Formats: sequence, structure tokens, C-alpha cells
Amino acid sequence: MLSEYLEKLKVAVIEGNAEQAREAAIALKEAGMSPLEIVNAAIKPAMDEMGKRYERLEVFLPDLVLAGEAAQEALNVILPKEGAESLIKAKVVIGTIYGDIHDIGKNIVAAMLSANGYKVIDLGNDVPAEKFVEVAKKESAKIIGISCLLTPSMYYMRDVIKRLEEENLRKNFYVIIGGAAVYPEWAKEIGADGWAKDAERAVELCDMLVEKGEEVPKPIILGEWR
Repeated sequence: MLSEYLEKLKVAVIEGNAEQAREAAIALKEAGMSPLEIVNAAIKPAMDEMGKRYERLEVFLPDLVLAGEAAQEALNVILPKEGAESLIKAKVVIGTIYGDIHDIGKNIVAAMLSANGYKVIDLGNDVPAEKFVEVAKKESAKIIGISCLLTPSMYYMRDVIKRLEEENLRKNFYVIIGGAAVYPEWAKEIGADGWAKDAERAVELCDMLVEKGEEVPKPIILGEWR
């Protein structure tokens, strides 16, 4: 029965059917599946598949938008409501950098972090450097996560770190990066604290930084590029 609902959720996300995605998510939650299990078994594979179809020009941007909305509908059902601040591992400000409107991968990372005990403040896409810093300060976040899929936009990632340095705030935040356009060496070049290949490793990276960030050499690189 669980496999049936997981398949239903996966198909609903791929087809961009938000109502069916919500129904399947409710059934899975009531059956006792954890948010992480549901994300890994249905939502992430569905979004990965849509990403591949988009690259092969089998689907187009409106299809991706509908799939993302269906996935978000499911996430609204399965993700735990915010509890006491003391139960949150850390606050993470996340967004896709200025000039880039891709947010599927970023949305998956945000979902995985939420399911693993982080409070995520999602800024969306096309986010200027100053916005990352402004919200991170306002929310007293521990981590700033920046995604980028377009090579021309990756250079704006450097501006986030530069702005933190100009305001003497660099030591207050861990900055992590990811997305198809960026690679481990870029993390080193701009002075980021970490790079993760995918959403699962992004959670692992945040855990490492929160638990022993002061002790480990940076940047922390998790996964292999390409």
C-alpha cells in the first residue's frame, strides 16, 4: 500500500497535479512515513526526473513550475510545523542567486533541511547578494545557502561573502553553495565554507558545520562534481 501511494505521489508531481500530490502525501503521512522517507522515495525522484526531461527538451518551464507547485503542496502536508526554537538545529537562509530563476534543486534542499530539523527561510530565486545578508542578520541565521544553475550568475555568489566581510560579519555565518554551475574549486576560490553535490549531502554538510564547524578545515566538500 505504501509503494502504491509513493508511486501516486511521484506521478502527481511529474504531472503537476497538486491535488493528487496532496492526497497521496496525506495518506503517506497517516501511514506513519517520515518526511525524509517520503522526500527520498517520491518527491526527489520525481523532481530529478523532471530535471532530466527538461534537459532533454521533453518538458518546458511551465511543466517544471507545475511540478514544483505539486511538490510544494505535498511538502506542506508532510513537513512538521515549526516547533519551539530550542528544538531547531539552526536557521538556514537559502535562495537561488541573482540572475538565475531555477529553483527546483534549491526547493529540494530546503525540503530536506526542514525535514531534518532546520528552520529554513527560503528567499526564492533571483536573489541579490544584499538580500541574503539582510535576512540572515534579521533572522539570526547560522547558515546561508546559495544555489546556482547558470554560469553567468555564479559570480554574484562572491558578492554575498564580500558583503559579509565588508560588514565584519563573515564569522557570524557559514556560507554553503551548490547547483549545477558551481564546483568544489569555486567554493575554495570565493571563500565559501562548503559545497555539496546534492540535497542529501547538503543536509550532511549543514550538520557538520553546526556540530563541529569551528574544528574542521574549510571548505568542506561533500560528493564529486559531475
